Amino acid sequence: MRIVDIHGATNLEIVRGGTNEWYWATDYIHGDLYEAEELFLQGHPVRSNRLYLIHYPDGMVYEPVHPVDGQYLGNPVYDGNSVVLLVVNFTESVIHILRFLHQQEMTKEIARLPLSTVKNCYNLLLHTSPLSLTRQPNDGTFEIAWPEQVSFAINDREALSFRDGDKLYFNIWYEDPDYREETLVRSLQDGMILEKLPGDIRIMPNGERWLIK
Repeated sequence: MRIVDIHGATNLEIVRGGTNEWYWATDYIHGDLYEAEELFLQGHPVRSNRLYLIHYPDGMVYEPVHPVDGQYLGNPVYDGNSVVLLVVNFTESVIHILRFLHQQEMTKEIARLPLSTVKNCYNLLLHTSPLSLTRQPNDGTFEIAWPEQVSFAINDREALSFRDGDKLYFNIWYEDPDYREETLVRSLQDGMILEKLPGDIRIMPNGERWLIK
């Protein structure tokens, strides 16, 4: 039996984006990114969560971002054969997007954005491809904050699955009366629905897309 020490952060998840090589875990010391932001704005001290990357199959554990008070890490994604990290420093009001360089065991900054770029960190997520920083507040809108700035209305039952160039693939669920799912293909420019597909699309570890229906 292989022993993998991730310091009690037992919620091991595969990194989104089509890989079977990287997993991640965090201690969620203040909940998710948005909950940590709310605590900070209320004047509470915020300690950084600890985020670990676990490489398969060797089981090596990496902590690519050192914990700093007033900082919090969001969910990582896999893009361009490497893991990309979302780090928000509330004290400095800055969003960092970092690429983890596995061989060098170091991170390289891809983008640095003022925190004012987004209204708040609610559902602030990285997506691929190309790499994008998105936000889906609970007000029926969808936003891309970086590298473009895009905003349009969506259904509150939709969630972005992935991006493919100028097309955005959203999953939507229905109960009419039986439960079912669809994939909506929307235009990046204005959110117009270009295509509807029955079922949900999953990106497999080899990059292949499977329509599950």
